[in-house]
Amino acid sequence: MSGLERLREFDSGAQLDAVLALPDHLRDALWRVESARLRGHDSAGLMVCGMGGSAIGGDLAASALGDRCTGPLLTVRGYGLPSWATPEWTVLCSSYSGDTEETIACLEAATALGANRIAATTGGALAEAARAEDVPVVGVPAALQPRAAVGYMFVVAAESAAVAGVAPRIHTEIDAAADRLEQARTQLAEQAGEIAARLDGTLPVVYGADLSVSVARRWKTQVNENAKLPAFWAELPEADHNELEGWAGAGGHKLAAVFIEDSDQHPRERRRIELTAELAGETAAEVVRVETEGRSRTERLLCAVMLGDLVSLHLAALRRADPTPVRVIEQLKDRLGRP
Repeated sequence: MSGLERLREFDSGAQLDAVLALPDHLRDALWRVESARLRGHDSAGLMVCGMGGSAIGGDLAASALGDRCTGPLLTVRGYGLPSWATPEWTVLCSSYSGDTEETIACLEAATALGANRIAATTGGALAEAARAEDVPVVGVPAALQPRAAVGYMFVVAAESAAVAGVAPRIHTEIDAAADRLEQARTQLAEQAGEIAARLDGTLPVVYGADLSVSVARRWKTQVNENAKLPAFWAELPEADHNELEGWAGAGGHKLAAVFIEDSDQHPRERRRIELTAELAGETAAEVVRVETEGRSRTERLLCAVMLGDLVSLHLAALRRADPTPVRVIEQLKDRLGRP
């Protein structure tokens, strides 16, 4: 049985197909943003309000844009906007289902504030409330798991940053990245299988620096939801000032240290990764170092995202786990009381 066939064996919701469709999602998302005819505003900054797979797009967009941002691009995870928010901000409320209670609360707060608002969703209460207030809605296609809509949420956040006047448009980079991902799918799937084989039986701790910080977070959450495993993420160089010491007591705990490095890494960050990998490796069950590939920040970031998604599916297959259902999360929602 080939690697991809093995991934499909327990994949009731076709998560593999959704991951491999990332290039198509990116292109379709650009078209959907264009069709929404978002109105440009000179803003104090952009806040991307969301949770889980609907929030990570804001983090990834900020990473792809890097120092090209001319204003703040923040991700807000919670029930309200920061106390210092003013009407001059643009607020993107991102909820795949449209019924995420935290995100709906943020839309209400942004409306009360008088801020410029944008919504990204498949529908639900968020779309209904946005349209009632004449807020533009970028429609996202249904029938995906929220975490599989990462391409859409990334593009909407990046394009909203340009609309808000806090960053240049990077649509040409996104188009080029989609082409690269299309060509690299088989290679990334094979590489992911090799990484997963090394991580099998461990709990990953994923590290990123600069461009790869948001990628590390994405890898962690994909392992959680797809492979049904605890996983952790941290940022370098910060982790060298605290978390590194914890590896001294990691022996026997089957923790694996994963480092996502960027080919355009600051030389001191690269040196820190080398030394951190050496020191963590004294007690880690496994040390994996992965370097991004691509011509632009956007290309490198999205290739690393697809690779991590595929790693999580390989880990799910190794554990004979169906990546689609998120039963524990659904139990929590039931106990909270669904909207």
